[in-house]
Amino acid sequence: MTAANGASDVSSERLNVFIHTNHRQIVGALVSQYSMKRNSATPDAFDVHLIEHRNYDFFERYEGREYLRDGASRVWRNDDLQSFTPLRFAPPALMGYQGRAVVTDPDVFAVGDVMELLTRDMQGNSIMCRPRSGSKGFEGILATSVMLLDCAQLTHWDVPKQFDQLFERTLDYQDWIGLKKEDRSKIGLFENEWNDFDRLSEKTKLIHNTKRRTQPWKSGLPADYVPAEKFKFFPPLRWLLRARRKLFGDYAFVPDYKSHPDLHQEAFFFGLLRECVEKGIISESFIREEMNRNHVRHDAMEVLDRVPPLAA
Repeated sequence: MTAANGASDVSSERLNVFIHTNHRQIVGALVSQYSMKRNSATPDAFDVHLIEHRNYDFFERYEGREYLRDGASRVWRNDDLQSFTPLRFAPPALMGYQGRAVVTDPDVFAVGDVMELLTRDMQGNSIMCRPRSGSKGFEGILATSVMLLDCAQLTHWDVPKQFDQLFERTLDYQDWIGLKKEDRSKIGLFENEWNDFDRLSEKTKLIHNTKRRTQPWKSGLPADYVPAEKFKFFPPLRWLLRARRKLFGDYAFVPDYKSHPDLHQEAFFFGLLRECVEKGIISESFIREEMNRNHVRHDAMEVLDRVPPLAA
């Protein structure tokens, strides 16, 4: 298990899983990394890498600058909870535009065997993913938080160049993240269970704690993310939200994190984290440091003490 700093860290001759993350979600990313191997019948058949925001200098050039998102201006903050999201398009370059990879958010955890996804028939598609839910789904936006990629077909993916275009206002973040600029005929859909949004069932393969406010390891912490602006067709509300951020700060009046409504999902995450601690993958001292940084809930050690072991 490695952090992907560049193509030299990755073998295109291997199947690879990439988890993109930043400092605020590093504990989730490490647990995700562990879960991919833990719950595979053939853990030695693929590699798992972290793609870390801190290793990409181009982000710093744009701190505090405005970019185009959903038709409006937003300010780029490298300290935001989700500043890592452009890096979901990095795996093809890291693979030398060869081979096959899965890329996931740091809040996605393997329940089933990710090898089944890595080896499935892509039927000639360059990308496989699932549709978004809610209004974004109706707009034809796809969920890129988990993707299966044929890297040889994605030579046009160039993260620094496309990131630049957001600030040049020639590319909208929402169109980029939602694959609206891709050839739709080359995108296949896989079952929702491979990116199960806050649902843990007997069918779930990869569970995604996608609702930021209820991520199990964040309960009780102050907000550190900018909520989505869902007022595309009524600009005055968007203007009010932007004015609020300018006057009071990015996270003003954003509710604190709360407990996940499904205790089974909390137990699953902390069961994985407990195993990471027992195996020396994550130290107790590191968890306490992340608690002090408000990246992990302050009662995490108590939750670890009481969580039951996961089934083998």
